[in-house]
Amino acid sequence: METKSGKITHISIGLLIGFVIAYGYWQNKQPVISEANAITNSKPQAIVNPQNTMVTLPNFAAIAANNGPSVVNISVTGAVKNAGLNNFPQINPDDPFFEFFKHFQPNFPDSESPISGMGSGFIVKSNGVILTNAHVVENAYEVTVKLTDKREFKAKVLGIDKPTDVAVLKIEADNLPAVKIGSTQSTNVGDWVLAIGSPFGLENTVTAGIVSAKSRALPDEGYVSFLQTDVAINPGNSGGPLFNLNGEVIGINSQIYSRSGGYQGLSFSIPIEVAMKTEEQLIEHGKVSRGRIGVGIQSLNQDLASSFGLDKPMGALVVSVEKNGPADKVGIEPGDVITKFNGKTIDRSSDLPSLVAEIRPKETVKIEIWHKKHKNELHIKVDEMKSASSSIQLIDKDNDKLGLEVRPLTEFERMQAQVEQGLLVENVRKGPAEKAGIRSGDVIIAVNGDLVESINDLTSQINKTKKTLALLISRGQYKLYIPINLA
Repeated sequence: METKSGKITHISIGLLIGFVIAYGYWQNKQPVISEANAITNSKPQAIVNPQNTMVTLPNFAAIAANNGPSVVNISVTGAVKNAGLNNFPQINPDDPFFEFFKHFQPNFPDSESPISGMGSGFIVKSNGVILTNAHVVENAYEVTVKLTDKREFKAKVLGIDKPTDVAVLKIEADNLPAVKIGSTQSTNVGDWVLAIGSPFGLENTVTAGIVSAKSRALPDEGYVSFLQTDVAINPGNSGGPLFNLNGEVIGINSQIYSRSGGYQGLSFSIPIEVAMKTEEQLIEHGKVSRGRIGVGIQSLNQDLASSFGLDKPMGALVVSVEKNGPADKVGIEPGDVITKFNGKTIDRSSDLPSLVAEIRPKETVKIEIWHKKHKNELHIKVDEMKSASSSIQLIDKDNDKLGLEVRPLTEFERMQAQVEQGLLVENVRKGPAEKAGIRSGDVIIAVNGDLVESINDLTSQINKTKKTLALLISRGQYKLYIPINLA
């Protein structure tokens, strides 16, 4: 028989055990309830991390629903030129024997192969103006735009700008849902972003991630400082919009880094400010005018910075100055370091080309340089950069003896071809040059043994020749003479 005190002790122990069990049960239920709320609640859930800073989980559903109709699918059909020798497909074009057969079998004309492709775009004006990538619609004979309501339109290409990879299209439609344009200035590394596009032709696909870096320079892309993200971008996403959490477009998805051809975590977008400036000029003028100051530059490492008396490697090191160019006129010399341009600091040499390019020609801006271990401020009048296409000329427009369109080489092209001077063949039309095997991309170095430095030099040599012209050309890794029968 238990005593009264024993009963009280047992009751106390029982109550204590019950309290512990109940508390443990309550504690175990809390994460389940929180996770359920985080999933079902449409509003962002505030979470306290170990550092007691507030973090919000974004909800992309509203952004996708509101902006999906503004994103379009683009399909193109076109053609690309193939070299001749279709009867010798086993010969590699880089093989020296390819040139042998090309030279002795001139009756094999270049041909064209049909191509088709897909991409994305987005409506920036309700009257049917659409932005996409230049590489999506380049060489296209026909461009078709498909809306989310399944309507399809034949699009007109209003303009293409290869340096920024931006193209402007127009479809005949009204009252279309246009996107809201944002800004990359208020975008920070680590911000959430969202992409909508048509990867692999899967229309209106939504992917999300964060901004990984800003002002990212890529090889051969000197006029764009890209936004780098980890948003999944794949073939077909090109030309689609990149949104911030306010549902505003801050970029055009343009490129990926990939060893497999698919997404590997590195995606690059054209800042919307660059795209909109390009769109404005293409619509108003049909081309894009860019500034230039006439310098060749390179980046600095710590050793170079120390040798020039700089505390750290920053700025753009001037390695060449164009004679009588804007920089030459204000006294800039090789060995100077451009540290500021138009009030903006040059952290890396890759920052300078895009800053100069966005200045309107004939505008005067302030430039800061490091000259012989002293800081100087100068005012420089920006010149206009001549686009490659504006330099294309027919060799002999009146008589059309060769059927070529050529232009002078750029500095970069001269380095690639490893020549001091020459003319780049932009296009080959029907005529003696085509029959002889000259094709687009060839570099004309000399005519009849005389070096060619300008279009006038080439025209003069053509006019002196009555029957056969010997062109020395550079093609890939090879240089060879090709005779052209003018008769």
